Amino acid sequence: MYNLEYVAPYVALLVVIGIMVYARKAIDLLGSVFMIIMGVIIIFAPGAGVNWLILIFVFLILGLAFTRYKHQYKKEIKVYEGTRTIRNVVSNGVVPFVMAAFGNYGGFIGSIATATADTMASEVGITSTPRLITTLKKVPPGTDGGISLIGTAAGIIGAGIIGISAYLLGIFPDPVKTLEIAVISGTVGCFVDSILGAVLERKKYLNNEHVNLIATVCGALIGIILV
Repeated sequence: MYNLEYVAPYVALLVVIGIMVYARKAIDLLGSVFMIIMGVIIIFAPGAGVNWLILIFVFLILGLAFTRYKHQYKKEIKVYEGTRTIRNVVSNGVVPFVMAAFGNYGGFIGSIATATADTMASEVGITSTPRLITTLKKVPPGTDGGISLIGTAAGIIGAGIIGISAYLLGIFPDPVKTLEIAVISGTVGCFVDSILGAVLERKKYLNNEHVNLIATVCGALIGIILV
């Protein structure tokens, strides 16, 4: 039986956050509503709970913050995403949501670490000259499959932040193992995203949301294996 007095404030906070991100045009209306619905289900999921939802908020905060990183330059080169749509929310959030619904902490940490690493790598790395992951030739910023040292470093740091946060939130009790799951899953998942971008997205076989979804699935699988 759930203690409604305990979870009610978190549900209310979730709704407020959903309204705020929509009002600030960070996420569109459908994306905000879907985020709220996923969050409520995670709160009441038997194997998850409020702390699992907070870890998703850590990803959300990092993603929104680094989207704003050098946003004027990103606008100038026409790669600034601005408002995220429901497609972004689903492609990055549905795998962590499913992992949380089933209480699978390895897959949950791995998928969120991947989404975080990919977002931070993209938003930071786009401000430098990337190289195509399949050929290592220089390509324009924003090219699908482009990677850079600074972007890769940012992605690893982002995954590490998820690992540390997951431990502090009590999602997994071993700090070393939690960090290992997050960093390895996040880094590999991020590279999978780049490879798919270079090989399939550039040829229009997949779009960005398909690539993000497949990458988070890979991150989740690696997280499950590492446990």
